[in-house]
Amino acid sequence: MLFCGIDLHSNNSVVAILDESDKVIYSRRHPNNLDEICGALMPYQSQLAGVVVESTFNWYWLVDGLQAQGFRVHLANTTAIKQYDGLKHRGDESDARHLAHVFRLGLLPTGHIMPKEQRVVRDLARKRMQLVQQRSIHILSIETQMDQHRGAHLSSNLIKKLSSSDIDAMGLEEMASIAMKANLSLMQSTDQQIDLIEKALASHCRHHPGFPLLKSVAGIGDVLATVILLETGSIERFKDVGNYVSYCRCVGSIHTSNGKKKGEGNTKNGNRFLAWAYVEAANFAIRYSEAAKKFYQRKKAKRNGIVAIKAVAHKLARACFHMLKTGEVFSVERCFT
Repeated sequence: MLFCGIDLHSNNSVVAILDESDKVIYSRRHPNNLDEICGALMPYQSQLAGVVVESTFNWYWLVDGLQAQGFRVHLANTTAIKQYDGLKHRGDESDARHLAHVFRLGLLPTGHIMPKEQRVVRDLARKRMQLVQQRSIHILSIETQMDQHRGAHLSSNLIKKLSSSDIDAMGLEEMASIAMKANLSLMQSTDQQIDLIEKALASHCRHHPGFPLLKSVAGIGDVLATVILLETGSIERFKDVGNYVSYCRCVGSIHTSNGKKKGEGNTKNGNRFLAWAYVEAANFAIRYSEAAKKFYQRKKAKRNGIVAIKAVAHKLARACFHMLKTGEVFSVERCFT
């Protein structure tokens, strides 16, 4: 059998193929051209145990293209792959060989390759979050300009209802008026795009059987249910509830030796969007659910508010895992007792 590793960059890729004795059969740099890379691998396809691709920012086109050509593709979790620090010489070729080497040994830490059809919808939800953040920037900028030029504060809800004529009626200086109108125009344009995206997501997600289940959870509405559903993907890919809550960054990370703390683990290992969603859900849950509020207050009395909110988020993540797994609706008693 042969083992292939691809060190992927923004404009080129280094392809390395090893045999069962770690002998280099093929090693060459190629431009990021799918036809050329597939053409280089085709003579070895029948012998290849698999192709390992780095999980970099631009892996979609390569992984999708290789899978379409019938290659068995593995997405390497690069943060979990460490080479020997004492190496004197290291480069792209050695990185590609190392990917193939770790794969040959059966020690390759892999990432999940979400099906392309689901991935594009998930990325659309991430685009919505990006636009919401940009809209908030423009709202805050208008708030600041109001405080600076008029000494009056407007809430975000009132700012969303402003028009250009309202700004003209404020009697601001010309330059200040132009600046505020620029923020207003961008905010309104962003609002339109967010509405379009939300309609598209609603048509896709609201017919999913997991959507009403997630909405039955205290603190989870349409937006959070959409994010959790799309970022989770197939719940079957998680072996147990512990794997899922770890992926949601809802568990602590610590390294110990001989009973003593030796440092922190990789606290950012996992899905930051799910981490955000469950913390948001926890903040809503303690406002609208008495059981969640009491649980939060008990935890807060022992530690602090941040740890307490994470504890509530942990409970909600566990509940959502079991609900998506079994199809049962949310039980607040089982979750917080």
